[in-house]
Amino acid sequence: MNEMGYHDRYPAEHNQLWVPCPKWIRAYYNGIAVADSRHAMLWRGRPPVYYFPRTDVRLDLLLPTDHTTKSDLLGTATYWSLTVGNRSASNSAWTYSAPPDEAPNLKGYIALEWDALDAWYEEDELVRCHPRDPYTRIEVLQSSRTVHIEIDGATVAETARPVLLFETGRPARYYIPQIDVRMDMLELSDKVTECPYKGVADYYHFRIGDSLEENVAWCYPFPSKDVGGIRDMIAFYPERTSEFHVDGRQLPPTPI
Repeated sequence: MNEMGYHDRYPAEHNQLWVPCPKWIRAYYNGIAVADSRHAMLWRGRPPVYYFPRTDVRLDLLLPTDHTTKSDLLGTATYWSLTVGNRSASNSAWTYSAPPDEAPNLKGYIALEWDALDAWYEEDELVRCHPRDPYTRIEVLQSSRTVHIEIDGATVAETARPVLLFETGRPARYYIPQIDVRMDMLELSDKVTECPYKGVADYYHFRIGDSLEENVAWCYPFPSKDVGGIRDMIAFYPERTSEFHVDGRQLPPTPI
């Protein structure tokens, strides 16, 4: 996903969003480390984006193109295409060679399209989806809150031993042991998503009789080690349920 457009959401606090990254960052394409840096900078947008010093990027693999984009905050970005062996990724690298005086000093830094590359590593750990924001915190806590969930009038989950996941800037999520979920009402979906903090999630439809509600719940069968407490537990979207009661009160809808 190209980062263009995210910059302009934060003009008042952009200096706090342009931070040095102490991690060793590598980006691979077709078996070659296109970027290899211990001095990357991180733009803490949504999603975050790594910028690398030119000396840490394989410039010999980049070919300039005529493509440009414009950011009100950062100025004009010029692009390169990436070629390694028999594979190419068009307009997959960019730079801001003349950012405005009030903008972060991106001169001499190059960004790479996350999804265009094959693999990204922070130190020796594979990172999914996008860079991790060092100011995002995730806590996984066991709880004795009571949770009662219904879909189309049928009780699909009920527990007094949920695990709550708290993530900076996002609503709390309630993960329920499978033994407290009517798994016979859930049908594994084809949908799969990735999170740089939690790992790879599988999704479930709800089916009862002729009624089908798609992708109402998800599960991390092999979560990242920092959130191992949610392994194999089921979480539901409140807005895709009929009733989602926590301690007897209806949970309000939350953004998906």
